[in-house]
Amino acid sequence: MNFLAHIYLSGDNEFIKIGNFVADGIRGKNYKNYTEELQVGILLHREIDTFTDAHPIFRRSTKRLHNPYRHFSGVIVDIFYDHFLAKNWAKYSDIPLAIYVESFYKVLELHIEILPERFKHLTPIMIKGNWLLSYASVEGIQQVLNGMNRRTKGISKMNEATKELIEFYNEFEADFSEFFKDLMDFSDNKRTQLINQFNL
Repeated sequence: MNFLAHIYLSGDNEFIKIGNFVADGIRGKNYKNYTEELQVGILLHREIDTFTDAHPIFRRSTKRLHNPYRHFSGVIVDIFYDHFLAKNWAKYSDIPLAIYVESFYKVLELHIEILPERFKHLTPIMIKGNWLLSYASVEGIQQVLNGMNRRTKGISKMNEATKELIEFYNEFEADFSEFFKDLMDFSDNKRTQLINQFNL
């Protein structure tokens, strides 16, 4: 899953949210260098990614993408699913999306010193562009995919994937709705297990 889903699936603990948000910037056992709450978020992120990649509905979504994207198909679907989460946010939270993401931005700014270096650089850019709120529109997703394509030096062709998003929009949205129910149940259970494991 992409940023918004990972943050949402972290529950209400600010530090678990931060850990989940930055987990891709922390390799191997380096997570042990962080506080226990951050460790829960990092480990939860990894569990979510493993669950997602193996899920048959997620795989069904990736098969709708054309061949040029190759191993980037999963990343593209992650981004598509964040779009549908943002678009349908009111189904999943009583807090309006604009308020939710603004609150998370403030948490990041308050704790910027604990973020990995990559995320210290990324966070101000994300906040300035209001990435999390922009996911709610296809235009916002296009900007995300443009940026991802630039970071792969054009190899991924991810900037072209909005064609499939528009072509199979209803199918992707149905996949997301069905899959996200499973993912929420999994994440709730896994988060509880990790919290208990760390005696938090």
